[in-house]
Amino acid sequence: MSDVVIEKVDNDGVVRLTINRPKALNALNSEVLSALEAHLVELEAHPNLRAVLITGAGEKSFVAGADITEMRAKTPEEARAFASQALRTIKRLETLPVPVVALVNGFCLGGGCELALACDWAVASDNAVFGQPEVLLGVIPGFGGTQRLPRRVGPAMAIDLVTTGRKIDAHEALRIGLVNRVMPQAELESYVEELAKQLKGNGPQSVRGAKQAVHDGMDQDLDSALALETSLFAFCFAGQEQKEGMSAFVEKRKPNF
Repeated sequence: MSDVVIEKVDNDGVVRLTINRPKALNALNSEVLSALEAHLVELEAHPNLRAVLITGAGEKSFVAGADITEMRAKTPEEARAFASQALRTIKRLETLPVPVVALVNGFCLGGGCELALACDWAVASDNAVFGQPEVLLGVIPGFGGTQRLPRRVGPAMAIDLVTTGRKIDAHEALRIGLVNRVMPQAELESYVEELAKQLKGNGPQSVRGAKQAVHDGMDQDLDSALALETSLFAFCFAGQEQKEGMSAFVEKRKPNF
């Protein structure tokens, strides 16, 4: 079996990626990162892509971290190359033009937490465990954790987590804003089906525009970000999607996107 399995959830552009090393708790090594990046390159060119869901195989772990067995003998330059590979791959995930959702089951630690942070939002099962425990191994997060975590939960909570290495459960992750929803593990699959239906019912170009507005506007001053929003809003009126959506509303029917 491949280290990363790709499957279509339905025929309307919703794709699920599964990190597939359950015996290693889906730990990230060079081979997994290469396989994941190859899939992401293909998805970038997918003309009808609507959403990407990413999860880990089995019930014990989303991704338990980077593969320590592979890392422990690396030189500083080899470590730099490994981190660069991970950062490049995770950036590809983050910058996909469609919503990317992490489905977190079990351990979501170190590199796994960093992978989830690159997703637009995360849904956790009630057995999920989160953390950045790198300091317990004598290193710091190297796949973006020191940068994306404070942007998600604030600098004080991020420094707490990256300097203590402590683990938190799904409910604390929800409280601090690390995840968006927590549900029983048995309900995670039904949520996937419902989410796929919801996303494919929305205008695909408007969903892409909304994501672009949020992501690109975050690093701009407010006036520039609002100007970006106005431009993207106006661009919506150049296509058929806006005409269909608003006509369907007036005619009291479902839009055909």
